[in-house]
Amino acid sequence: MTDIKTAYPDRYYAAYDTTAPQPTPVTGWYDTGTMSSLAAVPPAASLIPVSPEDWANTTSFRLPGGRGVLNGKIIEYTAPVQPEPLATQAQTALAAARQTVWGNYGALNEPTPEAWVTYLKALRALAEGQDTTSLTLPEAPA
Repeated sequence: MTDIKTAYPDRYYAAYDTTAPQPTPVTGWYDTGTMSSLAAVPPAASLIPVSPEDWANTTSFRLPGGRGVLNGKIIEYTAPVQPEPLATQAQTALAAARQTVWGNYGALNEPTPEAWVTYLKALRALAEGQDTTSLTLPEAPA
């Protein structure tokens, strides 16, 4: 059986994904001094030791979120906002464009201008995954 104090010389630790690009979020906090089993605890070498003072600070240091790791140090961290996929953006834009076209043309039994038809088709191709080369949404007609 592994001696806890030998395997984990510090009592308190923060875990993070050691393979992720940094900064990366803290994924867990461990108090090895209170654990009866270390089976679920990563090896100490892949953890960041936390001082007893920082461990006790649950109002501004040891938080359930907002902490990350950069170069072996625990830092304030806000996860980057991932942009919405282009297909999802196109679905939203397509729904809005259809409402606009219906309200301005279909409900009045007027023909839809070709610029709007082209725009709707381009959005539909993006939304349905047929257009895989565009990087941005098409420009809506004036």
